[in-house]
Amino acid sequence: MAAVAEYYEEAQQGEQQEEQEIPVNYQSLEMLAEHGVAANDIQKLADAGFHTLESVAHTTVRKLAEVRGLSEAKVLKLKEIVKTMVPMDFKTAADALEDRKQIVTLTTGSTELDKLLEGGIETGSLTEVFGEFRTGKTQLCHTLCVSCQMPISEGGAEGKAIYIDTEGTFRPERLQAIAERFGMDPTVALENVAYARAHNSEHQMELLKMAAAIMSQDRYALIVVDSATALYRTDYSGRGELSERQMHLAQFLRQLTRLAEEYGVAVFMTNQVVADPGAMSFAKDSTKPIGGNIVAHASTTRLRLRKGRGENRICTVFDSPTLPEADCQFAVGPNGICDATE
Repeated sequence: MAAVAEYYEEAQQGEQQEEQEIPVNYQSLEMLAEHGVAANDIQKLADAGFHTLESVAHTTVRKLAEVRGLSEAKVLKLKEIVKTMVPMDFKTAADALEDRKQIVTLTTGSTELDKLLEGGIETGSLTEVFGEFRTGKTQLCHTLCVSCQMPISEGGAEGKAIYIDTEGTFRPERLQAIAERFGMDPTVALENVAYARAHNSEHQMELLKMAAAIMSQDRYALIVVDSATALYRTDYSGRGELSERQMHLAQFLRQLTRLAEEYGVAVFMTNQVVADPGAMSFAKDSTKPIGGNIVAHASTTRLRLRKGRGENRICTVFDSPTLPEADCQFAVGPNGICDATE
C-alpha cells in the first residue's frame, strides 16, 4: 500500500510540474536530424549563429549561403525542410488576437508605470527607453533583470536575463538590493543574470550570437542592451561615416528583433539623446533620441524619461502601436524603480 501511495504522490507532483512549465516558443535546430540533415551541417549552422529552426526559416537564402561549408543546393533543401516545420503563411486576425493573449508582461516595480504600459514591458517585442543622464534608464534595466525571474502571477516571466553593458554602468550590488525587496534570494537572482561588457560595436554584435546560443539551452525572459547606440557614436564619427553607422546599427536592431520573436523574450534597450538645434529654445524638452529613423522604426514601443522633482521621474509613451500617448510619474529608490513620492 505504501508503494502505491508513493506512486500516486509522484504522479501528482509530475502533473503539478507539467502545469507550471511554460511553453517554449522555438524549435531546436537538432530537429533537422530527423529530416535527413547531416550532423556536421547542423553544426555548421550552429557555429554561424543559427540555433533554432525559426532562425533558419527567417533568414534569406543569400545569408544562409554565406555559411562556410554549405552549398546553394544544400541551402535550398534546408529552406524546403524548414518551411514544412515553421508556420510562415497567413492567419486570421482572430488567431493573431489569441496569440497576443499569450504575451507576458514584466513588472517595472512601479504601479503607475505598469498601468501606463498596460501591465509592464511586453515580451516578444523591442522596447526602447531614452532620456538624459540620471533619468532612471539603467535603474529600470536593473529592476527588470530581477522582476523577469518572478512568477507570472507576480508580474514576472519565470526566466533568466541577459545584460549587455556598453557604458560600464552595470552594478550587481543593485540587483542584490532589488532581489531582497521582491523577497528573492539575492544569490539565486545574480546567478540568473548573464552579463557581458561590450567594448566596440562589432563585439556588441558578436554578443548577440552568443546570447542566441545560451538562450537555446535554457529559459530566458529578457535581453537588456544598455545602451544600444553608445558604441556606434564613438566607432563612427562625422557625416562621412553616417550611412555606414546607420547600416550596421540597423543590422544590430534587426538581430535584436529576431531574438525577441524567436525566443519570445522582452528586449529592453536604452538610448542616448542629443540636443535638437531645430527645437524651440523655450520648449520643455529640446533633446531628441539618437539613431534617427532607423531606431524609430525598429522599436515597437518608445518611452521618453525626464527628471521630475527630487527622486521622481516622468515617463511618456513616445510611440507605440497599442498604448495611447500619456505620461506618469515613478521614483528611483535604493531598491530600484518604485512608486513616486509626494
